[in-house]
Amino acid sequence: MTYRADDGRYERQPYNRSGRSGLKLPAVSLGLWHNFGDTRPIENSRAILRRAFDLGVTHFDLANNYGVPYGSAEQNFGRILREDFIPYRDELIISTKAGYDMWPGPYGEWGSRKYVLASLDQSLRRMGLEYVDIFYSHRPDPETPLEETMGALDRAVRSGKALYAGISNYSAEQTAQAARIMRELGTPLLIHQPSYSMINRWIEDGLLDAVEEAGMGCIVFSPLAQGLLTDRYLDGVPADSRAATSRFLSADRIDLDLARGLNEIARGRGQTLAQMALSWTLRDPRVTSVLIGASSVRQLEDNVACVDGPDFTEDELGTIDKITERYTAR
Repeated sequence: MTYRADDGRYERQPYNRSGRSGLKLPAVSLGLWHNFGDTRPIENSRAILRRAFDLGVTHFDLANNYGVPYGSAEQNFGRILREDFIPYRDELIISTKAGYDMWPGPYGEWGSRKYVLASLDQSLRRMGLEYVDIFYSHRPDPETPLEETMGALDRAVRSGKALYAGISNYSAEQTAQAARIMRELGTPLLIHQPSYSMINRWIEDGLLDAVEEAGMGCIVFSPLAQGLLTDRYLDGVPADSRAATSRFLSADRIDLDLARGLNEIARGRGQTLAQMALSWTLRDPRVTSVLIGASSVRQLEDNVACVDGPDFTEDELGTIDKITERYTAR
């Protein structure tokens, strides 16, 4: 069936300006890390993407090595884009990244000009695109001069293969240095993408200040701490859960008291624990957008509904801080 987007899609959530740029992003964006590779049915991916756009999610975030096997998320997204979203291309923000391992040998990861620009070309071919809206350096390279990596991002924008440049997983000091280099090159950094959640608050110790000072936006990933901040583990660790099956999360990280304590606050707010965790990341105006993953349309709908939650009271924020204090990574 031919896809036609919902006419009311721009009435579903707010759009926030990314730093001092002209670009606005939806409060909730969709990341395609886990659930869009060849190990998942493409029709499920199609249904999630369609529903996301109908709910006002205009930003789809990828990276070169997303999906199993590497590159399959971009390839599958490219197919769905051609079949469903071509009429809406100018309404979409599509991002990808280069930095982690992608192909064998010394030129297949990190931040050299050789790798970064070759990876962008490969990503564009997989997705069937002439350009991406945002192209990121996925992580800093300790052995490549920052000037070289930033120069590659500048080249990506000047060549027309990316509209904006961003960085991910950079420290506060590295962010300030990268922003200075890019300003001097004439291609200011648009945005930073770090991890952030109620139990992972490292960006509060300088990074958010550095982002604000540089005029950049901030889009956060892993806001649910790989599922720890959901109702998935309120009664233990299910056999089919990520904690039981994934290398990214282990069962020994699950703390029932933490989840149950936070869940009580969420219930009092009329939210699920996941919705509250997402709302919490957006409470700081320096956070432009929060990236969610989704394995089903229902999960997507539940998470996007976080934008309908009430503002946090000082008492709620204080209680959250108290509950998460001994778990919080800084």
